[in-house]
Amino acid sequence: MSQALDFWISNTENDVVSTADAMPEEKYDFRPTAGEFVGVRTFAQQVKHLAANNYRMAAHVLGQPATADQESETGPGDVQSKAQIMDYLRGSFSALHQSVATITLGNALSPAFPERVETARQNTRVQFAVDAVAHSYDHYGQMVEYLRMNGIVPPASRN
Repeated sequence: MSQALDFWISNTENDVVSTADAMPEEKYDFRPTAGEFVGVRTFAQQVKHLAANNYRMAAHVLGQPATADQESETGPGDVQSKAQIMDYLRGSFSALHQSVATITLGNALSPAFPERVETARQNTRVQFAVDAVAHSYDHYGQMVEYLRMNGIVPPASRN
Protein backbone atom coordinates (compact mmCIF):
# COMPACT_ATOMS: atom_id res chain seq x y z
CA MET A 1 0.00 0.00 0.00
CA SER A 2 2.65 2.54 1.02
CA GLN A 3 4.79 1.73 -2.03
CA ALA A 4 1.85 2.28 -4.39
CA LEU A 5 1.08 5.65 -2.82
CA ASP A 6 4.74 6.64 -2.66
CA PHE A 7 5.03 6.00 -6.41
CA TRP A 8 2.55 8.84 -7.00
CA ILE A 9 4.16 11.09 -4.41
CA SER A 10 7.49 10.60 -6.24
CA ASN A 11 5.99 11.35 -9.66
CA THR A 12 4.31 14.45 -8.30
CA GLU A 13 7.50 15.56 -6.58
CA ASN A 14 9.52 15.20 -9.78
CA ASP A 15 7.07 17.27 -11.82
CA VAL A 16 6.44 19.97 -9.21
CA VAL A 17 10.02 20.47 -7.99
CA SER A 18 11.49 20.62 -11.49
CA THR A 19 8.80 23.12 -12.53
CA ALA A 20 9.36 25.31 -9.46
CA ASP A 21 13.09 25.24 -10.14
CA ALA A 22 12.62 26.16 -13.82
CA MET A 23 11.15 29.57 -13.00
CA PRO A 24 13.94 32.16 -12.62
CA GLU A 25 14.05 33.81 -9.19
CA GLU A 26 13.28 37.23 -10.67
CA LYS A 27 9.99 35.80 -11.99
CA TYR A 28 8.84 34.27 -8.69
CA ASP A 29 6.63 37.31 -8.12
CA PHE A 30 4.92 36.85 -11.51
CA ARG A 31 1.15 36.61 -11.61
CA PRO A 32 -1.03 36.87 -14.72
CA THR A 33 -2.84 40.18 -15.08
CA ALA A 34 -4.47 40.14 -18.53
CA GLY A 35 -7.99 38.72 -18.49
CA GLU A 36 -9.79 37.28 -15.47
CA PHE A 37 -6.82 36.99 -13.11
CA VAL A 38 -7.72 39.47 -10.37
CA GLY A 39 -6.37 38.28 -7.04
CA VAL A 40 -4.57 35.17 -8.26
CA ARG A 41 -1.45 33.93 -6.49
CA THR A 42 2.05 34.76 -7.65
CA PHE A 43 4.24 31.86 -8.78
CA ALA A 44 5.94 31.90 -5.36
CA GLN A 45 2.58 31.84 -3.60
CA GLN A 46 1.45 28.89 -5.73
CA VAL A 47 4.52 26.91 -4.68
CA LYS A 48 4.26 27.84 -1.00
CA HIS A 49 0.54 27.04 -0.92
CA LEU A 50 1.14 23.64 -2.52
CA ALA A 51 3.93 22.89 -0.03
CA ALA A 52 1.85 23.98 2.97
CA ASN A 53 -0.89 21.57 1.90
CA ASN A 54 1.68 18.78 1.51
CA TYR A 55 2.86 19.35 5.08
CA ARG A 56 -0.75 19.45 6.30
CA MET A 57 -1.66 16.19 4.53
CA ALA A 58 1.53 14.51 5.79
CA ALA A 59 0.59 15.45 9.36
CA HIS A 60 -2.97 14.19 8.84
CA VAL A 61 -1.73 10.85 7.47
CA LEU A 62 0.04 10.47 10.82
CA GLY A 63 -3.12 11.49 12.69
CA GLN A 64 -1.54 14.73 13.83
CA PRO A 65 -3.04 18.21 13.65
CA ALA A 66 -1.43 20.64 11.26
CA THR A 67 0.66 23.53 12.53
CA ALA A 68 -0.45 27.13 12.04
CA ASP A 69 1.86 27.53 9.01
CA GLN A 70 0.40 24.39 7.45
CA GLU A 71 -3.17 25.55 8.01
CA SER A 72 -2.34 28.84 6.34
CA GLU A 73 -3.13 29.30 2.67
CA THR A 74 0.19 31.05 2.21
CA GLY A 75 2.76 29.01 4.14
CA PRO A 76 5.28 30.61 6.50
CA GLY A 77 5.83 34.34 6.06
CA ASP A 78 9.59 34.13 6.52
CA VAL A 79 10.00 31.85 3.48
CA GLN A 80 10.57 34.42 0.74
CA SER A 81 13.52 33.75 -1.61
CA LYS A 82 13.49 31.11 -4.32
CA ALA A 83 16.07 29.08 -2.38
CA GLN A 84 13.93 29.18 0.77
CA ILE A 85 10.79 28.28 -1.16
CA MET A 86 12.56 25.39 -2.91
CA ASP A 87 13.79 24.08 0.47
CA TYR A 88 10.28 24.39 1.89
CA LEU A 89 8.85 22.56 -1.14
CA ARG A 90 11.40 19.74 -1.01
CA GLY A 91 10.82 19.39 2.73
CA SER A 92 7.08 19.05 2.13
CA PHE A 93 7.63 16.10 -0.19
CA SER A 94 10.05 14.55 2.29
CA ALA A 95 7.32 14.81 4.94
CA LEU A 96 4.87 13.13 2.56
CA HIS A 97 7.28 10.27 1.82
CA GLN A 98 7.82 9.70 5.54
CA SER A 99 4.13 9.79 6.40
CA VAL A 100 3.01 7.60 3.49
CA ALA A 101 5.57 4.99 4.56
CA THR A 102 3.42 4.41 7.66
CA ILE A 103 0.32 3.44 5.66
CA THR A 104 -0.44 -0.27 5.69
CA LEU A 105 -3.33 -2.40 4.48
CA GLY A 106 -4.43 -2.47 8.12
CA ASN A 107 -4.61 1.28 8.71
CA ALA A 108 -5.16 2.73 5.22
CA LEU A 109 -8.91 3.10 5.60
CA SER A 110 -9.17 3.59 9.33
CA PRO A 111 -10.05 7.07 10.61
CA ALA A 112 -7.07 9.27 11.38
CA PHE A 113 -9.23 11.59 13.51
CA PRO A 114 -11.98 9.97 15.62
CA GLU A 115 -13.85 13.28 15.92
CA ARG A 116 -14.42 13.30 12.14
CA VAL A 117 -16.03 9.86 11.93
CA GLU A 118 -19.60 11.16 11.73
CA THR A 119 -18.77 14.03 9.36
CA ALA A 120 -18.45 14.24 5.59
CA ARG A 121 -14.82 15.36 5.86
CA GLN A 122 -12.01 13.19 4.52
CA ASN A 123 -10.49 11.18 7.31
CA THR A 124 -8.52 8.16 6.12
CA ARG A 125 -4.80 8.00 5.53
CA VAL A 126 -5.41 7.09 1.88
CA GLN A 127 -7.67 10.10 1.44
CA PHE A 128 -5.03 12.44 2.83
CA ALA A 129 -2.31 10.94 0.60
CA VAL A 130 -4.52 11.22 -2.48
CA ASP A 131 -5.42 14.79 -1.52
CA ALA A 132 -1.72 15.71 -1.52
CA VAL A 133 -1.23 14.35 -5.04
CA ALA A 134 -4.46 15.79 -6.47
CA HIS A 135 -3.94 19.21 -4.89
CA SER A 136 -0.30 19.31 -6.01
CA TYR A 137 -1.23 18.53 -9.59
CA ASP A 138 -3.91 21.23 -9.54
CA HIS A 139 -1.27 23.82 -8.69
CA TYR A 140 1.32 22.16 -10.92
CA GLY A 141 -0.98 22.91 -13.86
CA GLN A 142 -1.13 26.54 -12.84
CA MET A 143 2.66 26.65 -12.43
CA VAL A 144 3.07 25.24 -15.95
CA GLU A 145 0.86 28.01 -17.32
CA TYR A 146 2.91 30.64 -15.49
CA LEU A 147 6.10 29.22 -17.01
CA ARG A 148 4.62 29.25 -20.49
CA MET A 149 3.38 32.84 -20.04
CA ASN A 150 7.02 33.71 -19.41
CA GLY A 151 8.30 31.87 -22.48
CA ILE A 152 9.66 28.90 -20.51
CA VAL A 153 8.99 25.35 -21.63
CA PRO A 154 8.15 23.22 -18.58
CA PRO A 155 10.71 20.51 -17.82
CA ALA A 156 8.18 17.69 -18.38
CA SER A 157 7.54 19.01 -21.92
CA ARG A 158 11.19 19.16 -22.93
CA ASN A 159 12.72 16.44 -25.10
